[in-house]
Amino acid sequence: MSIRQAIGAAGIVLAFGAGFTARGIIGDAAPTVQAQGNHVWELRTYTAAPGKWENINARFRNHTLRLFAKHGQSGVAYLTPTEGSLKGNTLIYVLQHDSRAAADKFWAAFQADPEWVKAKAESEANGPITSKVERLWLEPTDYSQVK
Repeated sequence: MSIRQAIGAAGIVLAFGAGFTARGIIGDAAPTVQAQGNHVWELRTYTAAPGKWENINARFRNHTLRLFAKHGQSGVAYLTPTEGSLKGNTLIYVLQHDSRAAADKFWAAFQADPEWVKAKAESEANGPITSKVERLWLEPTDYSQVK
């Protein structure tokens, strides 16, 4: 496991410990996300190209999240490290999918969406905004609050 993946896994724990669920509901009791069937969790880590950190945030803020919702994906948590070498250049986020096949279908539809193609091209007019993108598939343990 890379340091980015470890930070991302810690981010999941923090997000759920703070009371967030996969659908963004905040409850009074200990948070539990009930999976219907065999959900999978996708942890993604984006490292900004030099000088492009704000470009990543702007693209997510202005385009990506809205397009995720358009394609049925709300995301679980969007996080960034607060210290160390990853502070100010790394975005970590978690998505929940019904299956790996559902994830593949989501990503294919998202990446083919003309709005996404345009937003990506415009945000990268002066070069790529990421220097590295990592993807890690996760499943909850039997003792996890995330089910």
